[in-house]
Amino acid sequence: MKVTQLLHNQGQSLWLDNITRDLLNSGTLRRYIDELSVTGLTSNPTIFDHAIKNSAAYDAAIRQALAKGKSGEGLFFDLALGDLTRAADLFRPVYNHTNGVDGWVSLEVSPLLAHDTASTIAAAKDLFSRAGRPNLFIKIPGTKEGLPAIEEAIFSGVPVNVTLLFSREHYLAAAKAYLRGLERRIEAGLNPKVGSVASVFVSRWDVSLADRVPPALNNLLGIAVAGRIYKAYVELLSTPRWLWAYNAGALPQRLLWASTGTKDPRAPDTLYIKALAAPFTVNTMPEATLKAFADHGELGPTMPPDGGDCERVLARFDEPGVNLDELAARLQDEGAKSFSKSWNELMDVIASRSDTIRRSA
Repeated sequence: MKVTQLLHNQGQSLWLDNITRDLLNSGTLRRYIDELSVTGLTSNPTIFDHAIKNSAAYDAAIRQALAKGKSGEGLFFDLALGDLTRAADLFRPVYNHTNGVDGWVSLEVSPLLAHDTASTIAAAKDLFSRAGRPNLFIKIPGTKEGLPAIEEAIFSGVPVNVTLLFSREHYLAAAKAYLRGLERRIEAGLNPKVGSVASVFVSRWDVSLADRVPPALNNLLGIAVAGRIYKAYVELLSTPRWLWAYNAGALPQRLLWASTGTKDPRAPDTLYIKALAAPFTVNTMPEATLKAFADHGELGPTMPPDGGDCERVLARFDEPGVNLDELAARLQDEGAKSFSKSWNELMDVIASRSDTIRRSA
């Protein structure tokens, strides 16, 4: 049995952190589903930037959109929804079989809205409605301004992938925003079955400290922070408040490990896959990491519900003078800025490709 199937059998969902039209047209995504136990996928502006810039597969759709007067952001979302609805249909049997727990794809609202609550809510509702697929998450950042948008989107029946979470405190704030949305639906007599995942970024912790800590501490921080968050996750899901919501028909919000590609060339390329194996979680992997894990990955023990030795490891970072709360805030802020930069670059690619197609007409 493939190691990917063994990991899936331990209770963790393997998702692909990639989407391209070539991946769909070639049947590669279908093969990952059938052969590597992939049960969902995530996307972001950088992924689409690379997909559109490096392939002619989008040219016909861009030409059609231009003929309809589309441009910029509107044209991009047409392309993205075209890819993601096809992917959602491939994962629909998984979604149906798991009663909505698994089988999801994700589309991000414009990162330029990260600090604009009202516009984020409006964009989330519009994109979900246009997709017309029940298994499409709308990605909303777990920033201070994003939290009320998450609550409102859930109350409105829009499934949410909460992104840009780094710390236990970030996770708990996002989880409680999700729960408030569910509670409002229950109180209003609405069906509370609205899916959500909370995406915690792992490797960026280690990248941020690569040159600031002793070599013995390299690539330990992200996994330790993840252990602390997993402990909080397990504890929160068993509280009376959450159990009341589940008893009313709500789905638990699953924890998702993001940014799990190894950035340190000296470390194993499956480092974060082996270390983050945890029941009732998702690991969304870059395509290269998925292939590496399928080729030579190994299973270790699953993550302890109590976080194991995470606090002892985290205490070792006090000596180099690492303030975890300040670093988490900085990472979230930098992540939001990075996503905005990627979004602007994506818009430049859309404009450039559009101009090229117009000139060739």
